[in-house]
Amino acid sequence: MSDAILVINAGSSSLKFSVFLEAGAALEPCLGGQLEGLYTAPRFKAKDAAGNVIGDKQWPEGEALGHDGGLMHLAGFLREQLGDHTLAAVGHRVVHGGLDYAAPLLINSEIVAQLDKLVPLAPLHQPNNLKPIRLLLQNRPELPQVACFDTAFHRAQPAVAQAFALPAEITDRGVRRYGFHGLSYEYIASALPEIDMQAAHGRSIVLHLGNGASMCAIANGQSVASTMGFTAVDGLPMGTRCGNLDPGVVLYLMDELKMDARAIEKLIYQQSGLLGVSGISSDMRALLESTDPKAAFAVELFIYRIARELGSLAAALGGLDALVFTAGIGEHSAAIRERVCRAAAWLGVELDATANAAGQSRISTPGSKTAAWVIPTNEELMIARHTRNILDTLR
Repeated sequence: MSDAILVINAGSSSLKFSVFLEAGAALEPCLGGQLEGLYTAPRFKAKDAAGNVIGDKQWPEGEALGHDGGLMHLAGFLREQLGDHTLAAVGHRVVHGGLDYAAPLLINSEIVAQLDKLVPLAPLHQPNNLKPIRLLLQNRPELPQVACFDTAFHRAQPAVAQAFALPAEITDRGVRRYGFHGLSYEYIASALPEIDMQAAHGRSIVLHLGNGASMCAIANGQSVASTMGFTAVDGLPMGTRCGNLDPGVVLYLMDELKMDARAIEKLIYQQSGLLGVSGISSDMRALLESTDPKAAFAVELFIYRIARELGSLAAALGGLDALVFTAGIGEHSAAIRERVCRAAAWLGVELDATANAAGQSRISTPGSKTAAWVIPTNEELMIARHTRNILDTLR
């Protein structure tokens, strides 16, 4: 039987997972799902590659599993489901690789200790990413684990694109633009040659639009510039994150409203963005369906900021050959894609409204100077590929 690779994406109260089977040179999806509400009312759901539910369990309110219990439940489930398949390795999404880690790598306790030092750079993500890694190092030390970093793809950017205009004693401590959603952008860059060779070898702007949203300028498969910077709160307004914010606003919040660091952190990460502006929801679908003027304004602000960043990223590229929409909103909201493409008409995008409404892959007209595409992202597959590549070096 073939070897299996488990991919884990750990959040503050969730464990998302996917399993891929090695099939020669290919990696075939086997199953996937998530454990959510790990510290409140845990719920487990898993589906096979065809979308059939193969696991569904809910625990009573207050019966917390935590990451430890969640991982134990997942391990038992996988033993049953994998049968004769051997779990060969585990790949993990780790948000921050800092200055030292610009490529996936095999994990040991020393590397975990180094990654733990990056928690101040990603306080809401990094600690949770490391929890299952530590648990597996304790309980399955013989099982290879690979860390795949969301920042790694952007390390190819020129130094000037990563720099802040701050004194060296601060920037030397790692205060610079890192960019995130790198695994998603890396997957899109790997898929483009099969879809649009001109875009793959040319200049593209990829819009990763979901609850977390960002944009990336890619030239010949390499990251040139991105909207997210030092943290994943920068750039576009998102579901609950504010996006780009004048640092003077933070000083105002401290001086005038007497807010401390934790209160400001909660404001800019959890209470702002589409939710904060609309006062209704962080879900784009709910805002598009709402008749409330505040919902309409939140959507308008989202589009406006995207349009502004399109100009900035196109300038960094020196021109544009293609737009690519991906992630939840990008893949599923024809209304948002239409408004973005209309705003990008000056960049040579000519929308095919019929193709867009039908959810086709190419949503620009055949004569459009700049192509527009919808490409579903697959960060899990990207992590599985990296994990297998490192696993091959150990065999």
